[in-house]
Amino acid sequence: MELIRLEGVTKSYALGRQQVHALKEVTLSIEAGVFLAIAGPSGSGKTTLLNLIGCIDSATTGRVHIDGVDVGSKTSDELADLRARSIGFVFQTFNLLPVLSAAENVEYPLLQIKELTKAERAERVKHYLDVVGIRKYAAHRPNQLSGGQRQRVAIARALAIHPRIILADEPTANLDHKTGDGILRLMKKINTSTKTTFIFSTHDQKVINMADRLIRIEDGEVKRLGIKVDRTWLYADNPDRALKVT
Repeated sequence: MELIRLEGVTKSYALGRQQVHALKEVTLSIEAGVFLAIAGPSGSGKTTLLNLIGCIDSATTGRVHIDGVDVGSKTSDELADLRARSIGFVFQTFNLLPVLSAAENVEYPLLQIKELTKAERAERVKHYLDVVGIRKYAAHRPNQLSGGQRQRVAIARALAIHPRIILADEPTANLDHKTGDGILRLMKKINTSTKTTFIFSTHDQKVINMADRLIRIEDGEVKRLGIKVDRTWLYADNPDRALKVT
């Protein structure tokens, strides 16, 4: 089932007197439940693409559909509600609030979901700290946790809203090799068990190896699509054809 679709999406920025085209006529669709890597060098447009899918930026031209909804037609309040209920974010710098405990950081986005009671919020926090294996650190603040533990808190926070999509921007960049591998295996386990869609912006080969779908982007254009079959990547190299990550 198609979850995300981009149609002729261009994103441009003004840089002095010049227009910089971060994305150029991108058309693709992404199915629910995939573990997808958007790969490319720095400045290729992969983070811009992630931001458009996450509704934290808007397209200059073209349309972005999330679960059948054209997000370009939504107000800023409606987009904020969509993000709060459907899209979880995991960042390379963790983005935890330093004055809050691990449990309070996980609970924080749940405060935006007004129908949840305090008891329901507490139950979700407990459950997802268990899922990521750091419940015993619930009372610790971020500066009392290792990088891997902080990233686990960030994953629990993303999961707690029960999102359809989790967007991860270079989630292993600030972690050592062993810790990064552990975080990736945890994400893959969650993807397999819950069918939550994971989309990564990355140039890390470990992330690409773990993914089952791949979008390669260069200079703002989709250059290659890949699907993993029996541990082997199969590629579609013609970007003018219907691009579908199924």
